[in-house]
Amino acid sequence: MALLITDECINCDVCEPECPNAAIYMGVEIYEIDPDKCTECVGHFNEPQCQIVCPVDCIPFNPEWRESQEELMAKYHRLQASVSEKT
Repeated sequence: MALLITDECINCDVCEPECPNAAIYMGVEIYEIDPDKCTECVGHFNEPQCQIVCPVDCIPFNPEWRESQEELMAKYHRLQASVSEKT
């Protein structure tokens, strides 16, 4: 499953640069996470980096976007292939 940022976000800007997939972006009022790019850091780290650095603990797992470890790894490989094609 992907992660999401709740409205408790204080826009502190620490999560966005930590995302290895560039899934975090500034939304209309708070940061948001693109579930098509979020792999929960699978393939990069052992745990989601945005959750680690968030000072207000406002980045839970998105219950509407469930994915297995295998699906997250497949998404990681797709995203990496996309990056390789652009370079």
